[in-house]
Amino acid sequence: MPERAYLDHLASLQAEAWPANAPREAHYPHGQQPLSEYLRAWASTQPDRPALDFYGHSITWAELDRLSDRCAALLCELGVQVGDRVAVFMPNCPQLHIAFYGILKCGAVYAPVSPLSKPLELAYQLQDSATQVLLCFDQLLPVVRAVQAQYSPRHILATSLSELRPSVPSIPVADLLLAGKVALDADLIDFLPAVERCQHATPSHRPQLDDIAALNYTGGTTGLPKGCVHTHGDMLYTCASFVPVAMGLQPDSVLLNFLPEFWIAGENAGLLFPVFSGCRLVLLARWDALAFMAAIEHYRVSHCGLLVDSAAEVLEHSDVGRYNFRSLHRTGSISFTKKLTRDYRERWRELTGCTLFEFSFGMTETHTCDTFTYGLQDDDFDLTSAPTFVGLPVPGTEFKVCDFTSGELLPLGSEGELCVRSPSLLHGYWQRPEESAAALRDGWLHTGDLGQITDQGFIRYLGRRKEMLKVNGMSVFPSELEAMLGQHPALLASAVIGRSDASSGQRPVAFVVFKAGSQESAYSLHDWCKEAMASYKVPEIRVVDALPMTATGKVKKNELESLL
Repeated sequence: MPERAYLDHLASLQAEAWPANAPREAHYPHGQQPLSEYLRAWASTQPDRPALDFYGHSITWAELDRLSDRCAALLCELGVQVGDRVAVFMPNCPQLHIAFYGILKCGAVYAPVSPLSKPLELAYQLQDSATQVLLCFDQLLPVVRAVQAQYSPRHILATSLSELRPSVPSIPVADLLLAGKVALDADLIDFLPAVERCQHATPSHRPQLDDIAALNYTGGTTGLPKGCVHTHGDMLYTCASFVPVAMGLQPDSVLLNFLPEFWIAGENAGLLFPVFSGCRLVLLARWDALAFMAAIEHYRVSHCGLLVDSAAEVLEHSDVGRYNFRSLHRTGSISFTKKLTRDYRERWRELTGCTLFEFSFGMTETHTCDTFTYGLQDDDFDLTSAPTFVGLPVPGTEFKVCDFTSGELLPLGSEGELCVRSPSLLHGYWQRPEESAAALRDGWLHTGDLGQITDQGFIRYLGRRKEMLKVNGMSVFPSELEAMLGQHPALLASAVIGRSDASSGQRPVAFVVFKAGSQESAYSLHDWCKEAMASYKVPEIRVVDALPMTATGKVKKNELESLL
């Protein structure tokens, strides 16, 4: 079938499956202009309303606009030019928000670095991006000092989370705020005082949608991390396509974010969505169940996203009964080690009154909000569909499934390479033309991932191709087995990898963590699997105390391989 006919047919199927009342087009409250201009618009129309709350420290829209203007002026004073990279090496805090919009306003490029990075990782990213200026959390200065012999930006700015800690916090504070401010050496710039005293004129530069806004580095699962080049237009479209169908944010909404904002999902949730929608953001420096529960009640939070792991921790917390969660209107979730199940959904609904749903499928390369499941929860349709169900494409985004070798389109229901075309696609990997050309072909991102589009037009994500197993010639997808194992009521977490097998070629092996106090065993779980899945999918069971995790909550499967 020709591609156009295939896509038209798929679009008609997805239109039939579209949830009632879900917008079918991207929506732009302040028109198609960079989010830095959205910030200016909200500062004009609601200057005194809170834009950001951080443990009781509040910043209004007018203040966020003014401080980011002063930050842009400071960067210009330091010699930052349009297109220069500015690295931000920080946990969640108001200073990160001020810097983010200051960087965008002066036409520079935001280059976030994980605050969990070690010296070798920091040095690699600074060198790869050719960073000109680095802003860091002062507690991370030893890591910065360790790399200066290899690579040193022209200017290093530092700031402390304790600077904005209220004398009487509104909710329990993270330990990051308790560390005293570090005395800075003469070669360093104290960020907040420098912003306030900067005499440089506010830049007259106005970024355009096609200008580069950020270098978001991939996690390095297929080699060294690569910088995904994203524009202001990518950021705007991500908001305009995802917020209306999945988030439903309005200016009177209160959104809570604890996802790390160096991570693309956290960037969307904390830095972009609130400024796009004009809503109030309650920001946590990191995940803490007690702070989360207190913030929901104190700020009457209406919207939030959280890991299923985090939702489970709240549901099982000894103090959960002390807090009122009834302000919550919409809560999305992300399944990593723990999977969203009917049990978690029912218990969350009983606690909060709202339905826990899976957010989306996405990648750093696409700015990560490519599908949505909100509105597909009637009779638990999303959970009772095939495992690894990730819903429908957001408005303006298209998917297809192709043969890995020939690139030919495959019929609906086939398993093959998942390809995506979206207005938020990366514009290439930073300084990697060959890898960019291999991934981006005729406007499509060839993800290298296994996927399927069902006969109803729904997307299934089956995982990395290299993780697919062949058992007696049959394809077995670890992500599917993990999703199925996630339905077992006694299971806390699971991760599936493969091992060689003389008789079947490969054999799936599931490393599992049981809930505390569970009476289940490897034998009983194996029996459950035999009832739940085809015989060739039934994995060996290996019980472990915990799974090795990355900083962003993904399982380190290479470490599990060493246990085989």
